[in-house]
Amino acid sequence: MNADRSTYSSNSSNLPVLSRSLLLILAVSCGLSVANLYYNQPLLADMAQTFHLSAAQIGSISMLTQLGYALGLFLFVPLGDIKEKKSLIVILLGAVTLSLLFVASSNNLTMLGAASFAVGTTTVVPQIIVPLAAQLAAPNQQGRIVGIVMSGLFFGILLARTISGIIGSIWGWRTMFYIAACLMLVLALMLWGVLPKTGSNSRLSYGQTLKSLGGYITQLPLLREASLMGGLLFGTFSVFWTTLAFFIKQPPYYYGTEIAGLFGLIGVAGASFAPIAGRLADKKGPRIVVGIAAAVTLLAYCIFWFLGQQLWGLILGVILLDLGIQSAQISNQARVYALIPEAKSRLNTIYMVSYFIGGSFGSFLGMHAWSLWQWKGVCLSGSLLILASLITWGIGRKNNINKNNINKDN
Repeated sequence: MNADRSTYSSNSSNLPVLSRSLLLILAVSCGLSVANLYYNQPLLADMAQTFHLSAAQIGSISMLTQLGYALGLFLFVPLGDIKEKKSLIVILLGAVTLSLLFVASSNNLTMLGAASFAVGTTTVVPQIIVPLAAQLAAPNQQGRIVGIVMSGLFFGILLARTISGIIGSIWGWRTMFYIAACLMLVLALMLWGVLPKTGSNSRLSYGQTLKSLGGYITQLPLLREASLMGGLLFGTFSVFWTTLAFFIKQPPYYYGTEIAGLFGLIGVAGASFAPIAGRLADKKGPRIVVGIAAAVTLLAYCIFWFLGQQLWGLILGVILLDLGIQSAQISNQARVYALIPEAKSRLNTIYMVSYFIGGSFGSFLGMHAWSLWQWKGVCLSGSLLILASLITWGIGRKNNINKNNINKDN
């Protein structure tokens, strides 16, 4: 890893200035592109009806999308450290455009699953944009800048469900993916015109870049802790959102697809906290913010468990869930990026691959818990994942305290 450092030289003085307008474009681009991963969640019940499938069978679509995303993160995001990011972003946006068109035209479960996996694999642009924003930011503002860009990403995640729910209820689920393909094409053309060229000073080959990931995992305990926590917390996020459309179709709600999507708007209250979480991470330390965020997420699931049959309880739980997940995500990424500034893309790869493997597991766990034990099973599954994340945080905090005490003694 030390040898890897020598392959870089600082070029911060040669980087373009991160203006407010460029920061806004990066945030909006993150939101528009990440939305591709979540359009299917409120539409799963309609897809199941189209292909005459059970809840457990159609749940594989959400899982495959997230597994594809994890693979795309591993294959493509490390290129951000060794290739010019602007061209990489535009090429990937072109690829996801084609993948979305295949989803829209799918006529059986196999084709839908393969196309959804391809959408996930090619929807990795946000995880190239976030390290780009951190690269362009001043060192003492990285938490704030990441928070702003991530707020755009979170708004995209939440509004994707709202938009797809409404469009799906009016024109059918296929229309949503045709619209998404058009949006990605327009976004590719826009970013080609406005993104700066940052270049790369790395002399590593692609194979060496991938190989270096293993070194970071074994040598950076904080990276392991943050990645495991991120995966567990995003898993609990997926447990809820993958099953929500099925839950509210039943008594006492009897809501349709459009209402399932509207719950995404409720989560905007949590997403609006994202920049504040970034500033708190800069001032108080990201580890503290992560622990508090995980506790807030556990509180959300307690509310789902005991008050989920009441609309106000479900709404409050959604707000707290998104608040906790998003705050933890921003704080985790801030401390990961600070480990080795010149390897942000590779560190982000390790973190986000873990994050979406956890998310895909959460989708799988949530749909099977729903099929077997309905809502109580969903709440139990999500709560257990959060408890595992809190145990991980506690172990990491204890090890950090012990390490600091040893350093003081020496």
